[in-house]
Amino acid sequence: MSRRYFGTDGVRGKVGVSPITPDFVLKLGQAAGRVLKRRSPTGHAAVLIGKDTRVSGYMLEAALQAGFSSAGVDVVLCGPIPTPAVAYLTRALRLDAGVVISASHNPYDDNGIKFFSSSGQKLPDALELEIEAEIDRGFECVHSAALGKAKRLDDASGRYIEFCKSTIDNSVDLKGMRIFVDCANGAAYHVAPDVFHELGADVRVTGASPDGFNINDGVGATHTEHLSELTAAAGCEVGVSLDGDADRLIMADAEGRVYNGDELLYVMVRDRMLSGGKVEGVVGTLMTNYALEKRLAELAVGFERAKVGDRYVLEKLVEKGWLFGGESSGHLLALDRQTTGDGIVSALQVLSAMRRSGRSLAGLTEDLQMLPQTLVNKRMPKGYDWRGDERFAQAVRSAEATVKGRGRVLVRPSGTEPLLRIMVEADDRELAAKLANEMADALAV
Repeated sequence: MSRRYFGTDGVRGKVGVSPITPDFVLKLGQAAGRVLKRRSPTGHAAVLIGKDTRVSGYMLEAALQAGFSSAGVDVVLCGPIPTPAVAYLTRALRLDAGVVISASHNPYDDNGIKFFSSSGQKLPDALELEIEAEIDRGFECVHSAALGKAKRLDDASGRYIEFCKSTIDNSVDLKGMRIFVDCANGAAYHVAPDVFHELGADVRVTGASPDGFNINDGVGATHTEHLSELTAAAGCEVGVSLDGDADRLIMADAEGRVYNGDELLYVMVRDRMLSGGKVEGVVGTLMTNYALEKRLAELAVGFERAKVGDRYVLEKLVEKGWLFGGESSGHLLALDRQTTGDGIVSALQVLSAMRRSGRSLAGLTEDLQMLPQTLVNKRMPKGYDWRGDERFAQAVRSAEATVKGRGRVLVRPSGTEPLLRIMVEADDRELAAKLANEMADALAV
C-alpha cells in the first residue's frame, strides 16, 4: 500500500498548498494523536514539537498543537530547535513521539512535518500508513474534559547543548581550534556556536540571523561553494556547515577543499577503528561514492547500500546490527552517539578525530580517493512519466555502456521535491559531466 501524504522525510510541500495547509496539519495532528493514544499502554500520550526558523512555523505549530489537543494528547513546545534535538528530547523526557516542523534544506516557502518515535527514530512506513488511514476517518474532537494541555520547555536548547557535548570523550576538547560555523539561518543558530565554544574552540559564525525568510538562502550545507574561502577569510582552520534543521553536515578546510558526507563518514569510521573500536560494517546509499565502498573493503569492513534517505540507512543499520552509516549529502549516523542524523554531533566526531590524530581533514582523507560525480536535478511537471520516455531511456543505456567498468549511472526521483536526479560517477570528471547533461537534455520536458 503506497503512502499518499508521507514522503521520504515526512509530509512536505509548498506552504499554503495541500498538504501544507493549516486545516490539513490540524487533521494530521489529530490523526497522529489518536494513533499514539491507541498504541499507548495507558491510553494517554504526550508529544514534543520543535520547528526551524521559517515564518510558516508559527501557523503550522498552532495547527499541529490544536490537532493533538483535540485528540486528548498533551504537547510540549520547544520553539526553534534542530531536528536531532527533538529526537533526543523525546527520548530524554520519555514522551510518546516527537514532531518537527521543517522542510530541512528547502527554501523558506516550503515546510513539512516529520515524526520521531519514543525511541528517537523516524517512524516506520507501517505507522505512517496507520496515521494516513486515521486521517480518512474524519475530524472527531474529544470531550472538553479530555482535551490535551500544552506547555513550553524553556531550557530545550540548553539540554541539547549538554547532550551534544556529552557525545565526545571527556578527555577531548577543542581548545586552540579555530572553527567557522554556518548555521544556515536555521534551527541551530542559537545552539551550534555555543556547543563548539563551550568545548574551547574559537568560533566564527555566519547564517545565525534568521528572519523567517532567509533559511538556506545562499547559506548552509546545500550552498558550500564558498565555504572553504569563507573559512580561510575568517582565519579558521576548519569550516562546519549545517542545513536548515541541522541534521546534515558538510565541512571544509582553509585550503580550498570541501568534504561531503562520504568523506566525513570515512573519517568517523577510521577514527573509531584506530581508537580501538570495532566496525563490522557501514551503510551508504545508492548515491554513495564507490571509492568509499572500495576503501572499506580494503579495511575488511562490510558495506551495504540502502535507498536514498537517512530513514532507510537507519533501517538497514538496525537490520544489520551496525553503528555507522550516512549519505553523501551529509546525513551521518553513529548509533552509539545519536539515534538520527545529527550535524552537530557528527561534526564533533570529526573534530575529535582531528584532535586525537593531530591531522587535518586532508590528512585524514588522503587514502580515500573519491571518484568524480556529477548530479543533475531536472524539474518534473506533475504526471510526467519519465520511465516511459524512450529517448531518455536510450540516453541512459548509452551512458551505462560508456562508463561500464569505470563508474556507474543512477537515475531516481527525489523523495522530497518534484525533481529527477541524474547522477554519473566516473574516473573522468569531464566525462561524468558530459553524460549527466546529455541524459538530462534527452528528457522530453
